[in-house]
Amino acid sequence: MVTLTEENYIKEIYHLAKQGENNVSTNALAKAMETKASSVTDMVKKLSEKGYVDYKKYQGVALTKQGKHIAVGIVRKHRLWEVFLVEKLNFSWDEIHEVAEQLEHIKSEKLIKQLDAFLEYPTHDPHGDPIPDETGKIKSIDKILLSQAQIYDTCICVGVKDSSSEFLKYLDKNEIALGTKLTVMHKEAFDNSVTINVNNNLLIISNLIANNLFIKLS
Repeated sequence: MVTLTEENYIKEIYHLAKQGENNVSTNALAKAMETKASSVTDMVKKLSEKGYVDYKKYQGVALTKQGKHIAVGIVRKHRLWEVFLVEKLNFSWDEIHEVAEQLEHIKSEKLIKQLDAFLEYPTHDPHGDPIPDETGKIKSIDKILLSQAQIYDTCICVGVKDSSSEFLKYLDKNEIALGTKLTVMHKEAFDNSVTINVNNNLLIISNLIANNLFIKLS
């Protein structure tokens, strides 16, 4: 049986590895988990003994096949619950992450299978992240960050890199959501800010915002 804490570690290792670290350092994991490096080392050793990770001192940690299977299952549950909360319970997209963090630890496979069917097998969550199917396969889409777009590119918002409540509220305030059509009007060389046309209004956004908004060119 995998404990709740172990699941959280496995999920975080999975997400950090997705960001480009094949072997995740214990320091990076400690920062992500907001705990001491010594605590991380103890947990990683325990996960290694259970066969969920490969760990070598000073070389970082990587999920085993079994560990990846657990991680993908947690991510699948989390994102399905986010869809449910938004579509069926009328939560806003900035409210759902913490609730889904609690729901993702439910063990019932039958519940998740029926939840998936009830939601008509969604492929992406409300933040634009792909939902693994029952076999663990993930359907990705071609996307780039808004900061990578060129002047006069027309694009559609398809996801967010930062799913914090503050960032999502900023997008709501400026009427930017998944499916919103944007046109890049100007890129400022000095600070890399970007002027976009959204809903027939010009909006200047910072480089930080542009680096956290995924778009698909149209």
